[in-house]
Amino acid sequence: MKNLTAIVAITAVFTLAVCFIMIGSISVELMKKLDINKADIGTLVFVFSLTCLIIQLLVGPMVDKFGHKPLAIGGFVLASGSIFMLGLAPTFRWTILAAILLGIGAICCNTVGNTLLPVVLFGGKEPARASNFGNAFVGLGFALPPLLIGILINDVGMSYTHTLSIIGVLVFLFALLAMLPQYPQVSTGFGLAKAVDLLKKVPVLVAAMALICYIALEFTMTTWVNTLMNELFGGEVNPNAARNAGLVLAMFAMAMAIGRFITSTIRNLSRIGAKIIAAGALVSIVFILTLSATQNQALAIFAVFMIGLVFAPMFPTIVGVTFANFDPSLYGSIFGIIFSIGFIGPTFLPKVVGNLSAEGSVQEALPIAAIVAAALLVIALVMNKVSVKKAAG
Repeated sequence: MKNLTAIVAITAVFTLAVCFIMIGSISVELMKKLDINKADIGTLVFVFSLTCLIIQLLVGPMVDKFGHKPLAIGGFVLASGSIFMLGLAPTFRWTILAAILLGIGAICCNTVGNTLLPVVLFGGKEPARASNFGNAFVGLGFALPPLLIGILINDVGMSYTHTLSIIGVLVFLFALLAMLPQYPQVSTGFGLAKAVDLLKKVPVLVAAMALICYIALEFTMTTWVNTLMNELFGGEVNPNAARNAGLVLAMFAMAMAIGRFITSTIRNLSRIGAKIIAAGALVSIVFILTLSATQNQALAIFAVFMIGLVFAPMFPTIVGVTFANFDPSLYGSIFGIIFSIGFIGPTFLPKVVGNLSAEGSVQEALPIAAIVAAALLVIALVMNKVSVKKAAG
């Protein structure tokens, strides 16, 4: 049963990723179907992210009161239903409602998955490794929608609605799986009073700032890579552009999965995690600027892959390094705090990119992401000093 619980935790973070990348995956098709523009896609991401921010504050106490099972089942069902709704939505207003439901489902899955993973993997003794291994399946979840959309719509000729329905059915099957296991007592311990108290702790505050930057960067890439590559592939005149752009987005996701599986093999990751984050932020700046400037398709594809690879360990390592500073009884509270604060970033950055590129190209707006990556680099260096100081103490 413990192995089955681990599988549910992994499918939860997998579904979280499907939710996170869904709007970006269908952006090109959605703009054509509903006659909307890039600013409207940015609005959808804004609504989704704002929903995630609010719901993250509410779900923690619900897990404490009702346990993981109802939240897991409810999260999968809501995520599945919202994906069906995105496929069937006749107007932009319906997609707004779908984005709200998608955000609720995503955060239910997020809380279930990320509070269980450090407990059910590696004997509960290596939270950074467990978080990286489990969140490698986030990369696979990121890959699924663009890969299916690229193949089924453009190669097989399946309709947009039927393609999303397949994804919706898969997520619904996860809800059935979530009914089976017994769940360990893993309290989130999340409450506003405790949140305020923990925010006085330097490691928690630094982690929250790091996630504001990182989640903003991840959402910017998952939202706009598809559109950016469609532009580079000549989407207005090239019938294969949308398919190829979707495959590049899937490749970005696979790079994240590969990177996290690799990072999960590193023992005592919590000790060097902050340095890995700093190095990744530095490399990402180079490739984000490359992606914003090049017209060479091969170089752009390589830049997307490298950004995915260096982004891979950032989220789980930030979480794991932070957990290493505290007793496991506080993991749920800390995760709820830093993740909800972290969603301030994607609430704004993808929307800003969408607004700036509404009358032009995504490339022209992308340098703002490099500025955010530079801020993450500085924060990672501070995080390293905090970790070194604790180790010395």
